[in-house]
Amino acid sequence: MTTEDLPLQFARTHRFSSGTPRDFTVSPDGGRVVFLRTADGRSGTGLLWLFENGSERLLADPRALGATGALPAAEAVRRERARETGGGIVSYAADADVRLVVFTLAGALWTVRTDGGVPRRIPTARPAVAPRPAPDGSLVAYVGEGALRVVRTDGTGDRALAEPEGPEVTYGLCDHVSSESLGRTRSFWWSPEGDALLVVRVDDSPVRRWFVGEPARPGKAPRAVAYPAAGTANAELSLHLLRLDGTRVGVDLPAAADPAPGDDRAAGAFEYVVEAAWDGDGPRVLVQTRDQRSALLLRIDRTTGATAPLHRLADDAWLEFVPGTPAATASGGLVLTTRDGTRGLLLTGTGVRTPKGMYVHELLGVVGDRLHFTASEEPTEAHVWSYEPEAGFTRLTGEPGVHGAAVGGDTVVLDSATLDRRTVTVLRGGRPAGRIGVLAERPVTEPRPRFLTLGERELRAALYLPGGHRPAPDTRLPVLVHSYSGPGTQRVVRAAAWHHAVNQWFADEGFAVLTVDGRGTPGRDRAWETAVHGDQLTPVVEDHVDALRAVAELRPELDTDRVAIRGWSFGGFLAAGAVLHRPDVFHAAVAGGAPTDMRLYDTHWKERFLGHPDVCPENYERCSLVAHAHLLTRPLMLVHGMADDNVVPAHMLRFSAALLAAGRPHTVLPLTGSTHTVAGEGVADTLLRLELDFLKKSLPG
Repeated sequence: MTTEDLPLQFARTHRFSSGTPRDFTVSPDGGRVVFLRTADGRSGTGLLWLFENGSERLLADPRALGATGALPAAEAVRRERARETGGGIVSYAADADVRLVVFTLAGALWTVRTDGGVPRRIPTARPAVAPRPAPDGSLVAYVGEGALRVVRTDGTGDRALAEPEGPEVTYGLCDHVSSESLGRTRSFWWSPEGDALLVVRVDDSPVRRWFVGEPARPGKAPRAVAYPAAGTANAELSLHLLRLDGTRVGVDLPAAADPAPGDDRAAGAFEYVVEAAWDGDGPRVLVQTRDQRSALLLRIDRTTGATAPLHRLADDAWLEFVPGTPAATASGGLVLTTRDGTRGLLLTGTGVRTPKGMYVHELLGVVGDRLHFTASEEPTEAHVWSYEPEAGFTRLTGEPGVHGAAVGGDTVVLDSATLDRRTVTVLRGGRPAGRIGVLAERPVTEPRPRFLTLGERELRAALYLPGGHRPAPDTRLPVLVHSYSGPGTQRVVRAAAWHHAVNQWFADEGFAVLTVDGRGTPGRDRAWETAVHGDQLTPVVEDHVDALRAVAELRPELDTDRVAIRGWSFGGFLAAGAVLHRPDVFHAAVAGGAPTDMRLYDTHWKERFLGHPDVCPENYERCSLVAHAHLLTRPLMLVHGMADDNVVPAHMLRFSAALLAAGRPHTVLPLTGSTHTVAGEGVADTLLRLELDFLKKSLPG
């Protein structure tokens, strides 16, 4: 019998995510919690569950519903943007009281009630994508072949409120930038009365077309992707109020930003719809300029579509918003993002701000005038906090880890990940009311990270040593750096996470593994994040060089003459950049899914950090790996998913061509059929073993 090793378990458990509950929705009275979870720690099929009165109940199992067939193209794209690797029910929406839940399976629309009954399929005129019920649960709005449609929950009255005017137009779907870089997950919002919707119209016709094919299937035509690369045209977005009586009105968005006093920059157009909502005071929308340094929060007149500014924001580098904001409180105030040294929250009309030094990750919800949010005071941890006018700020979690929550009424669902375990605890009125089961498997390789603070910049790092390691005068360990160290993601966290287990597996194969969160990563302060403005490579490589020197002083058994580096996506960019520019420190690299030519990545994400390529071409040249291919003197393996429509394969192919033209040997590993997220048994596990073999052969000694 063959013993299952960490790579195989990693692949079979979908990076240990199977069996983990997620996407919690709490009813306003606090009595019901809806969530998604697979049946066990191996299944990739999402099921819909209800927690009520201290126990769980299965609401919908797609395996029992006989749901088969291909996904609508728009749903496949939505799942790729959300990095969904599983099947079954992967998203849902509920009415205002969380009595009715809707979801789709292979384009079929389903409903199920939380107060009893079985799932019902609702016939629709077209395959359904992104369904959302009206607040009272009587209707469901959905997108069908680009049209925004509504249907009654009894299956009658299916009709279009807006039909696309051309093949490149959609109503109610996110464009590439909104879903991939802005993180917006929806594009229509019901009025509280359920008589109208605020809808985003997307016109992709100005956007350059790229073609992503499957080289292993030459008979299959490439897929056209509307990809707005840095410096090129974005999709044209507009907002419309669609009423159930069939009338509609366009929203009058401002054409351009007014420069702030003393700012001589040219006014930029508001090209990005960051977020929108519809509350008792009417619809509102947050829009942002192309240069991302100006934004307006606007109130929309639901009758005329006219807009009025509620709040103006500006920043010298870029504006970034706390997820969940802006939000409204019961007393009429707004919860906004503030950037006073860190990323925090501001309550308009009160002057209340989150405490100095607190980095807010997400606004979880507003119940009356009570806020719940997650924030860090120490970058390796994130805790759940509440704010109430009478009680002030209160931390609800204490154990070191990364904690999240969902709220409704007096119920708080705490989702807590510590180094030892993950738990989901339901609190009602501040008291435990039960737990939701976490069925994820424990890694067969138990992670043993040692958390460190290194160097003058107090770099947060984690070190993994082989099991049973004892320093000895005649034994020195080669070093393997495995970092992401890019915007939006932290890896040095005191929480159970797949990368801890993978790093420990590499360590047990004979390496000292080091992970560093350098400048540009979240969780610290504004200056730390914006230190990469104009140069996303040099500061991050410098931080890793400094971290290596510092950890070697602490652990003399580390052999800094044998240092390898591996990473994926931004981490792959870092790995390749490190061996190009600092071969004196880094002696081999594996770069996976790496953006090698900054002009090939999307407008919002690249222009945020590097500016417009026509205005700041030197920033793109500085960060380009292709432009510096001739510098390679160390072993380098390039890995890329050939179906990746985020970091398209052209990144790897252009870099490889430049290396060949410069006479620089390197290794290329194309992953047939893989997207930006590498998953599946036979691919994810084999890739880890191939990386290990390459690194062992590439390091001297």
